[in-house]
Amino acid sequence: MTDRQHAIAALNDQLCSALPTGSVMLTPGIRALPVQTQLQVLARVRAFNDFSADNDPYGEHDFGSIDHADAGRIFWKIDYYDATLTAGSPDSADPIVTRRLLTVMLAEEY
Repeated sequence: MTDRQHAIAALNDQLCSALPTGSVMLTPGIRALPVQTQLQVLARVRAFNDFSADNDPYGEHDFGSIDHADAGRIFWKIDYYDATLTAGSPDSADPIVTRRLLTVMLAEEY
């Protein structure tokens, strides 16, 4: 892994484990779940650390998949935007110019 990949992975891990460090979007399918289920899903996303070469080929920790008994397969992903959230980030390894958005969705919403 390069230094850049390590930097991006660390920032993405920080977002997932301490959700207030970025923006979080729950899709309509997730929001339709009971609140307790939503909280359980978010807790699982925060705790996710099952990265491998198969599910994280670039080593950036920007996508994950979990199975939840009440909700089925859940995907989460992190996208990188500029400071105004109107375009892609010019450098996803630089937290000063990057706003991260964590999206949590049902697999069928992907």
